Amino acid sequence: MKVARVDEMKDLDRRATAEFGISEELLMENAGQAVYFVMLQEFGIQNNRFVILCGGGNNGGDGLVVARKIHSSGGEVTVLLLDDESKFRGAAKQNFEIVSRMPVAISRVDSVDSIRSLIIHSDAIVDAIFGTGLVREVGGLYKDVIQLINDSQRMVFSVDIPSGINGDTGQVMGAAVQADYTVAFGLPKLGNMLYPGYVHCGKLYVSHISFPPALHDCDSMKVTINHPVQLPERARDAHKGSCGKAIFIAGSPSYLGAPYLSALSFLRAGGGLSYLAAPRSVSPFLTGGGCEVVFLPQKGTASGSMALDNKDGLVELSQMADIVVLGPGLSLEGETQELIRRLAREIDKPLLVDGDGITAVAQDLETIKRRQAPTTLTPHPGEMSRIARAEMSEVNSNKISILQRMARELNAMVVLKGPHSLIGYPDETVYINMSGNPGMATAGSGDVLTGTIAAMYGLGLTLQGAVRMGVFVHGLSGDLAAVDKGEDGMTARDILDYLPEAMKLCRDDFAGISENLYGSVLVI
Repeated sequence: MKVARVDEMKDLDRRATAEFGISEELLMENAGQAVYFVMLQEFGIQNNRFVILCGGGNNGGDGLVVARKIHSSGGEVTVLLLDDESKFRGAAKQNFEIVSRMPVAISRVDSVDSIRSLIIHSDAIVDAIFGTGLVREVGGLYKDVIQLINDSQRMVFSVDIPSGINGDTGQVMGAAVQADYTVAFGLPKLGNMLYPGYVHCGKLYVSHISFPPALHDCDSMKVTINHPVQLPERARDAHKGSCGKAIFIAGSPSYLGAPYLSALSFLRAGGGLSYLAAPRSVSPFLTGGGCEVVFLPQKGTASGSMALDNKDGLVELSQMADIVVLGPGLSLEGETQELIRRLAREIDKPLLVDGDGITAVAQDLETIKRRQAPTTLTPHPGEMSRIARAEMSEVNSNKISILQRMARELNAMVVLKGPHSLIGYPDETVYINMSGNPGMATAGSGDVLTGTIAAMYGLGLTLQGAVRMGVFVHGLSGDLAAVDKGEDGMTARDILDYLPEAMKLCRDDFAGISENLYGSVLVI
């Protein structure tokens, strides 16, 4: 399913009318009907008391349609206007005039105290205040009303997006409604899918409001939900060499977990042969826990991290691999950082750069830009800020655009790790991943991700598909671990241990997983 920017959604509305003759009035009617349907299904209408808070734009107009539907079905409804009714235009004005002729209570909100009793004594609230067009911080009466909604402990249904959430970034604009249910129209917006907006949505529904697929699934829209990729069937006569060979150039005296987790996760996710090139001084400490990994001990510096002298040998070794993982736990020592940059230039195999490898190449991005073989980078937001030469605040508030720019400029796939990790391609396509949970915010989780991505490539997916499926399976493994162990105290080793179960589930119930995506976005 595609995910729209606010301007893209406006353009779809315009095209729906211009190309298909779907009027504004019909779109608003369908939007209100979708919200009403969710309310009927999830809560019930008859004999319940509803308060609908309406702003002065089309979002408020959608709320007025909901009011009309509630009244016609035997619910008790009160409409509270946060703007003067003279601001309604077009279909919103028409719906205000219709509702005004009905025995529906309509009043203007002058203060939060004047509506407190109505809110507290309602059974449910419909939030139709702002919609996706909000561009400034919420303050004054609006902020007070939003706070009252959140404090009321009533059931809340938000129209298109919780009021106060930026439709393009998911950021809270001063204050935002915490909804129990949100019904997005046409397509989910970026603000519905990115954190913290996603959490504010509650259970998220989407209605295409009669848009034909030619509109809501068009190729010009670059952002989409990361649906799982079908895994190739594992051949009955498979052998370790036919299930992928990966070399992990990783590890230092200070980071023993990173090489172990990355190299072993490749095997736990289905890969065939995992080679670990680590400094000779640390290899003995790794063999006990990862005896299935083939160790390739390397010369160390005086401090024990990987020496620059290993460069030619590592380039030669890379020729026997299908994919090379460079960077987990390699350290920030100057000599090792230079080794990373030289290896990135000379290795002509698909290369996945993570951790300290990203820090190294961030100092000379031409190293990545000039590569002929495919490259994937897996930065967390702090590493992305270094790559993009941007402040952390800018990365967090403008993730999609920054990811698209960097993937394009580097001609690389870039995975921006975090809640709902983002996968960017050089053509500016972005996939929003829905698997995973907060318990995965733990040291070493990213190292497991690198091995999982490499395994997907070893199993026969294209590199693009491998990155997408690796991110998805990694999140799914974390979700399975959370079911059994809970999110608190989850470790990267737990994610690693649940990889086989995650892979089995993807093979046994691919259709089910693909269809429901954990129920994260429900289409009505």
